Amino acid sequence: MLSQEMIKLGTQRSVIRELFAYGLQRAEVIGAENVLDFSLGNPSVPAPKEVEEAIIDIVKNNDPMVYHGYSTSQGHLSCRKAIAGNLNKRFKREYSPNDLFLTCGAAASLCITFRALTASPEDEIIVLAPYFPEYKVFIEGQGARMRLVPSRNDMRLNMDGIKEAVNRNTKAILINSPNNPSGVVYTKEEIKALSDYLMEMQEELDKTIYLISDEPYRELVYNDEPPAFIPDYYDNTIICYSWSKSLSLPGERIGYVLVNDKCKEKEVVMAAVGGAARALGYVCAPTLFQLVIERCIDVKPNIEAYRKNRDILYDGLTRMGYKVAKPDGAFYLFIEAPDGDSEEFSKKAKEHDVLVVPGAGFGTDTHIRLSYCVETEKCVKALPVFEKLMKEYK
Repeated sequence: MLSQEMIKLGTQRSVIRELFAYGLQRAEVIGAENVLDFSLGNPSVPAPKEVEEAIIDIVKNNDPMVYHGYSTSQGHLSCRKAIAGNLNKRFKREYSPNDLFLTCGAAASLCITFRALTASPEDEIIVLAPYFPEYKVFIEGQGARMRLVPSRNDMRLNMDGIKEAVNRNTKAILINSPNNPSGVVYTKEEIKALSDYLMEMQEELDKTIYLISDEPYRELVYNDEPPAFIPDYYDNTIICYSWSKSLSLPGERIGYVLVNDKCKEKEVVMAAVGGAARALGYVCAPTLFQLVIERCIDVKPNIEAYRKNRDILYDGLTRMGYKVAKPDGAFYLFIEAPDGDSEEFSKKAKEHDVLVVPGAGFGTDTHIRLSYCVETEKCVKALPVFEKLMKEYK
């Protein structure tokens, strides 16, 4: 007999992937230019030229065993040194290479972290809605429970909900800023309030509560104020990072786990991270792209195309009467369905070949996610459809 749970996961693809697959099929019928697919968070901005140049140079000027062979499980020391140096320079920290564990992207980082922290089936990871749907799969797959805290209407941190959720079984709180699916960036005041509260609860409950920061969108921000660097506010922080979005490398699967240098029993936590990676079969992160990241660690993404798309869509939709939290980062809009039924709105949009994701998987039935990492022309072409849909509701 096979695992019924795994069969279910393997046969029920996410709504996002289903819509993306439908869009590909529909494109064969009416042409790709006529399918306005806003389903998948697949970067539309090409990887920076420095990435291509690094790949070519590494392959041309090194023995294949250098870039095709194994690294250590934790990752090449030279790459971890480069990452630590970049973090120290940007955030005035004192990280060492031993604080980092290189991974196959943020998904692997999160699964490793959840496995490392979970000691009992009673352990809970608090997740703040709206949230990336795979969080639930990752958390439960590593033996913990997901406890969901709904967001406020403006998608900001719901401190009242967090205070109701924290209990003796709380092992960690997971935050994602800039947020997928809302694009909201939590303010430093919000992060400080959360950190102060968690420090109080650690004292009251006499236990460690970890703050896990999922940061694949950290570099994609549209205002002058960068996102709060969580370790500046909370010692027991674990960061899960990926270059999938910042360097447009979603297919290469390269990221890291950072255990904050002031984390309680840091060496023990790092040992658990290494053990979890071993148990999950993550032998080492892709070696070629460890070498690429080492060379491209200071390369910044070009986000102007995303900013332009955001402004076109946000300005247009709000002018039509849609309620949208303005995204300060990432490349998503989280739009309230006019009648609060995101499933029905998504179906109506689909009839016009506009593909947007209903919100149930993100923790709410009232909103849809629109991923605007697409050609700008598609954003412009979508506006009349959204206007027509709004008129139907009115």
